[in-house]
Amino acid sequence: MTTHDFVAVGLGPFNLGLACLTEPLDDLDGVFLERGASFDWHPGMMLPGVTLQVPFLADLVTLADPTSPFSFLNFLKQRERIYPFYIRESFFPLRREYNEYCRWAADGLGSIRFGHDVQTITYDETDATYRVISRRSDSAELVEHRARKLVLGTGSSPYLPPAAHGLTGDAVHNAHYLPRKDALQAKRSITVIGSGQSAAEVFSDLLSDQETLGYQLNWVTRSPRFFPLEYTKLTLEMTSPDYIDYFSALSEDDRHRLAKQQKSLSKGIDADLINGIFDELYAQSLHSAPTTRMLTNTTLESATYDAASGSYSLGLHQHEQDRAFTLQTEGLVFATGYHHPVPEFLAPIRDRLRFDSRGRFDIARNYSVDHDGGNVFVQSAGEHVHSVSSPDLGMGAYRNSCIVRELTGREPYPVEKSIAFQEFGAPAGAVS
Repeated sequence: MTTHDFVAVGLGPFNLGLACLTEPLDDLDGVFLERGASFDWHPGMMLPGVTLQVPFLADLVTLADPTSPFSFLNFLKQRERIYPFYIRESFFPLRREYNEYCRWAADGLGSIRFGHDVQTITYDETDATYRVISRRSDSAELVEHRARKLVLGTGSSPYLPPAAHGLTGDAVHNAHYLPRKDALQAKRSITVIGSGQSAAEVFSDLLSDQETLGYQLNWVTRSPRFFPLEYTKLTLEMTSPDYIDYFSALSEDDRHRLAKQQKSLSKGIDADLINGIFDELYAQSLHSAPTTRMLTNTTLESATYDAASGSYSLGLHQHEQDRAFTLQTEGLVFATGYHHPVPEFLAPIRDRLRFDSRGRFDIARNYSVDHDGGNVFVQSAGEHVHSVSSPDLGMGAYRNSCIVRELTGREPYPVEKSIAFQEFGAPAGAVS
């Protein structure tokens, strides 16, 4: 049986970028296992006209290798769309367009195995290899792949707040919004719970049809305001090797505290979208008061579903006033983000991996999580260690350049050491 240099599990944009960057390297043999039948990135949120929050340069490869044939600009050229994109004069691709681009890139790769659902990973001490067992979706056959190293890119899972655990009815997470949109809009009332970009996109989408369909529309957020994504240039320097060096060197408790304070750096709302929501509410108010409620500083404390009436009773708490109240709604959308649970298939090798005191991957600066420090790497699930750079698409090529360096022992793609004008820590040699 072939022993690969590495097996990568999962195929989101980050591992897909790694597949593109390793494709031309003759001294590196890897295989990518994805349980889905094809690449499909957040299909439940492919709303018309919605763009990425990062420019097209943050594609799969360009910031590591501007000459790569897997660049977004080459995709546009091959699809005869590069001039329309140029005339459009926007750096930000449509989300549907980005998904199409990723599918195009995946079609050009020979290392991807779709329809492989990884069941378990074990380690063989005799030959120092990982054995990855996957089940093929087309035949239910179990398949084994062996490799000396692993790259985990299993992505995130929809997160529900504790009050929603065990909740019955037809409530939906925004990850599955589009397939459920028609059913939601058939109800007399809809409530969106959440505070970030996804919540705003769902609310805006439902708001655009509200006058026609006549439902009550609510938006509940525990944030003190509908805050915009910070996108100034000096703030963007926090998605840099410099800031990763600084942040990752802090203590776990300091990083945990700072992560809570940095929500507006990665979880804020596009300012144009916020303004667009206001403009739509203003236009509706010319005819009559919009049947809309937008509640800030408000946390969901409890939720129950009554099957007889087909409605939810939401127990809410307004923090600043310290007041509890109840909201009734028929439709319920949780735009409450995602989390990174440790995959169950890692159980047999868990003792080979590092975890912090909160049970999360203890990811090293080189993106490894194994005790040896160079055999198992993790994509994306590192906001608690590498700050806002972890989920940022623009840092994917940088992280993959680092991982490729670890996999090959050389640097096929030059890795930037410092790009920021500002200094994030005390000057070297500073005396406390």
